[in-house]
Amino acid sequence: MYKAYFKRLIDIFLSTLGIIVLIPVWIILAAAIKADNPGPIFFRQKRIGRDKSSEKQFFQIFKYRSMKMSTPHDVPTHMLENPEQYITRVGGFLRKTSLDELPQIFNIWLGQMSFIGPRPALWNQDDLYTERAKYGANAVTPGLTGWAQINGRDELEINVKAKLDGEYVKKMSLLFDVRCLIGTIVCVLRSDGIVEGGTGEMNKKEETKI
Repeated sequence: MYKAYFKRLIDIFLSTLGIIVLIPVWIILAAAIKADNPGPIFFRQKRIGRDKSSEKQFFQIFKYRSMKMSTPHDVPTHMLENPEQYITRVGGFLRKTSLDELPQIFNIWLGQMSFIGPRPALWNQDDLYTERAKYGANAVTPGLTGWAQINGRDELEINVKAKLDGEYVKKMSLLFDVRCLIGTIVCVLRSDGIVEGGTGEMNKKEETKI
């Protein structure tokens, strides 16, 4: 019942409430982004949604723009050479606090995402999509945050991230979602796992220690 109905009802209620309550925040952040670097306030990017028919389903994810207009489009941050050069001053703050992800509340309201679930992969991240398929992680609605995000986030390698996403699919429940939400709040406050261009950084640290 939770997976089929209640999870979506909770997403609708919380996203609607969030959109209304956060109106002052929307205005302040929009003004800061515009003042710092001319261009659109929001950044849209093609992502892979829930796999409903054995074929990839795509949607446009919303983010606050945290990078300069000259940044290569549809390129994962970890594939950019010296990604810090593209991040604006306000963008650095938004990314560190994860506020750049806030507009995804609209994706949740539209039913394209959930508050908790595997993070939606880029349309061209075939490696992540293929790895997740082994664990059935493509068959659930992608989330704003999830089990992998509180267990390493940017530092995780693709295979480890996919395995954690598979764990989430198996354990999905109201209590487990609450656990992921609380864990996310703790990670955001500590800025845990945020590494620009950092995919696989956790493994690199272990190799360095050895």
